[in-house]
Amino acid sequence: MDTVSKLNKNPHFLSFSRKLFLSIIAIYLAFAGCFLAYQYQREKEYKIDSMDLQLQGYNKELYQMLHNLPDSIHWTQAINEYIKRSTIKDLRVTIINPQGNVLYDSYENHKLANHIGRPEVQMAIKEGKGYDVRRTSETTGITYFYSATSYKEYFIRSALPYSVSLTKHLKADQHYLWFTGVISLLLIFIFYKYTSKLGETISQLREFAKRADKNEPVEMESLSSFPHNELGEISQHIIQIYKRLRETKEALYIEREKLITHLQTSREGLGVFNKDKKEILVNNLFIQYSNLISDTNLQITEEIFQISDFQKITDFINKVQSRTATRNYEEKRMSINIEKNGRIFFIECIIFQDLSFEISINNITQEEEQVRLKRQLTQNIAHELKTPVSSIQGYLETIVSNENLPEDKMKTFLERCYAQSNRLSRLLRDISVLTRMDEASNMMEMEKVDITYIVTNIIKEVSLELEERHITVMNSLKSQIVLKGNYSLLYSIFRNLMDNAIAYAGTDIQIHICCFREDENFYYFSFSDTGVGVAPEHLNRLFERFYRVDKGRSRKLGGTGLGLAIVKNAVIIHGGSISAKNNPSGGLEFLFTLAKEKGN
Repeated sequence: MDTVSKLNKNPHFLSFSRKLFLSIIAIYLAFAGCFLAYQYQREKEYKIDSMDLQLQGYNKELYQMLHNLPDSIHWTQAINEYIKRSTIKDLRVTIINPQGNVLYDSYENHKLANHIGRPEVQMAIKEGKGYDVRRTSETTGITYFYSATSYKEYFIRSALPYSVSLTKHLKADQHYLWFTGVISLLLIFIFYKYTSKLGETISQLREFAKRADKNEPVEMESLSSFPHNELGEISQHIIQIYKRLRETKEALYIEREKLITHLQTSREGLGVFNKDKKEILVNNLFIQYSNLISDTNLQITEEIFQISDFQKITDFINKVQSRTATRNYEEKRMSINIEKNGRIFFIECIIFQDLSFEISINNITQEEEQVRLKRQLTQNIAHELKTPVSSIQGYLETIVSNENLPEDKMKTFLERCYAQSNRLSRLLRDISVLTRMDEASNMMEMEKVDITYIVTNIIKEVSLELEERHITVMNSLKSQIVLKGNYSLLYSIFRNLMDNAIAYAGTDIQIHICCFREDENFYYFSFSDTGVGVAPEHLNRLFERFYRVDKGRSRKLGGTGLGLAIVKNAVIIHGGSISAKNNPSGGLEFLFTLAKEKGN
């Protein structure tokens, strides 16, 4: 039975509001009691001090009278006369010498005991004045309030008997007690109203908690309105947050179903596992591909980690999980190729932050075949290009065989041979570069390369061609744009784009090169011209190998048809992408990205 149910079934259970009210009242009453006791003591001390001050004033006046007394009048007679004229009734006056002997007492004429040990006299010796609140006289048997003052020649002590009037005077004023009582009742009422509203809010919150615990939908209309205070507003916000969480949960559930459906219909095998290598979710293709790779049929998906062909993936997972336990291990992705039963599978493992991981299996047999066919096609093209060599040899053979060949015709043959040999040389070079990028892109040497330096040098190299065609280059690259890459490939990107613009954009144009944006991962470049541009139907095919917009003009200019293909592959090798578009104001613009070096 849950705690809430137990509390609801307990008839003796005090609600939170009652507990809070009683706690506040207990604290307040304790405080009020301490305050009243303190105030009562202070009031009493004030009355005593007031009475002592009055008697001290009387002592002072009496001393001044005795100090100024003429020699003709005896001081005892003068004191008696002074007491008779005093407005204070029943006043007793005692004159005591420094040794404590009583020189005069208005109440007794016979010799009195030594008074040096009286409390008020002792206090007067130490502080110059002193009092004793309530002491019964040993001489008269009457209880007095004593007040003594020390002077150089003697002590003057005055005393008042505890009559009804003196007792009333010294009694603490109790009006503040009534005031405190009224204020206390008012505060108790306010506390009660406040805790009642608080209890009402908490009761509604408890009702909401019961519904939320049962995963029931909660509508604001189903609960009574909350009080208009801070707790009421917080309660309403809590319910609103709960409603949004329910809606989010439902939306996530729908998205989860979509994801599961997508995984089941995906063209790649996908398996998700927790850090203990237990299956979370796998699709049918993952099971199918796993069994094609395994020599035996797998009873459960987790047996995939026992396949020898998967050993590299298994070792990688174990290594990352062990290293992550001690320090941050950055590399959390690995991919391998497995050839099995006439098929080629691409396996990729990605490890997540919580050490769960995902394994994807792709059957790339067809893709590998296409790569092989492309490679074969490139080799065939290179082979076919040897045919023009025969023509060159024919021209040369004619020149060698005919000693009487006219000089102008011989020159024409030699120029044709030279042009064809240059074109064949460039074509074979470009084909070689493309083949090398296809086959060994991961083996290319990478180093820190300054793009700005490359572009500046290219502009210097083609300065004569630019001058002949009246082309102006605007280089807006900032200094030292450095990334990690292959110098030759990065050079070929900007050189091929420059050669392409010089050859096909026209004369009297401008070329603009800039890096218009950068973020933590990429540099964003633009290479544009103000030339003739390209018809829209050709834009998507500009980067195809051997594709020419104007085949006759391209061959005439000596183009190989591979320059932009090299540019695209070089950009891809450097983690970027490239596209071409026509500018509204005229001309062609290439937009491409190059990945930054991590930590650069």
